[in-house]
Order: sequence, then structure tokens, then C-alpha cells
Amino acid sequence: MPDSPDLPERDRLLRLTADYVLEYGVAEMTLRRLGQAIGTNNRMLLYYFGSKEELISAALVEAGGRFLILARAFAILDEQDRPLAERIMAAWDAVAAAENLPFHRTFFEVLGLAAHRRGRFDAFLGSVGSDWRDQVAASLHGSGVPEPAASDLAQELVALWRGLQLDLITSGDRAATDRANAAAARSLAERALAAAVG
Repeated sequence: MPDSPDLPERDRLLRLTADYVLEYGVAEMTLRRLGQAIGTNNRMLLYYFGSKEELISAALVEAGGRFLILARAFAILDEQDRPLAERIMAAWDAVAAAENLPFHRTFFEVLGLAAHRRGRFDAFLGSVGSDWRDQVAASLHGSGVPEPAASDLAQELVALWRGLQLDLITSGDRAATDRANAAAARSLAERALAAAVG
């Protein structure tokens, strides 16, 4: 994508950084190497982003915004006119789409660094721990599932999806992940219904 002169410099650097991390990852990235690759220097990157960790976190958010089918998963979960098990299976189809694999690989790379280097990626860990769960819980609550059952079931579903995402990028066996998700979707939908009427 050619540079657009009307983009503010911070946005331009963030976009280029997201391009870089999706292609090369972050484990071996230095600000100096990144700056050379995207036509700036480490001082400017620190000026705009404060630290390497803040830049990586912002780049992951930027990258995630490009994978529109990933965001579609949560819109599918909100389609209250469809049975919940069907929505969970369709949402997983969106999450597991082949075009999302570059994002999944980068996400788990950063997640591993964040877990290993506590204190350096706290904002990232905080958002990872709550963003998807909160969106799923809101969808379940919209289906009539009361709290705290909606939050508990959401945490279970997101934990399942995280595991299936990891399995997908390590094994490449999409059919197996689909089967596991479908079985869990049926079980979760039954328990959600019981919580809603109970």
C-alpha cells in the first residue's frame, strides 16, 4: 500500500509497523531495525509511542482492525434471531478463516512475550483477558442469560477459541477444530438455555 501524505505521521508509522509485525513477527524486532525498515528512526518511534511494548500493542490493535472477518464473529453472536449453537459455530467460522492466520500467529507471539515478560505488556494482557470475554458475555446476556452465568459461559467459550486458534496455527487441522467447536457450542447453548429459564 503506498504511503498517503495526508495521514498524520503517527498513524503512518503505526500502519507501517503493523505491516512489519504481520510479516516478520516481533521476537527479533528492535526499534532500530524496524525504523530502518519503515523509513524512520528509533527516536521518532519512541517519541510517538513511548516504548517498544506500547508500539507493539498499538500495532497489534491496528493489525486486528484489518481482519474484518474476525470482527464479524461478534456481530454474528449478536444475531439473536438464530439459535445460539448455530451462532457460535458461525462465529468460529469467522475467527478461523484462513485470511486471519497472519493475525493469529502474531497474536500468540505477542501473548507469549507478554506472559514471559510481566510488566512490559500489561495493557495488552489486560485487553486480551477481557475484550473478547466481555463481547461474548454481552451477546449471551442479550439472549436472556443472566449474570454471572453469561460471564462464566463467555470465559469458557473464549478459552476454547483461544485453544482452537492455537491448535489451528500449529496443526492446520481446520476440520478438527470445527468439530471441537461444534460439540462445545451445543453443550454451551444447552447450559445457556438452562441458565436463561432457570
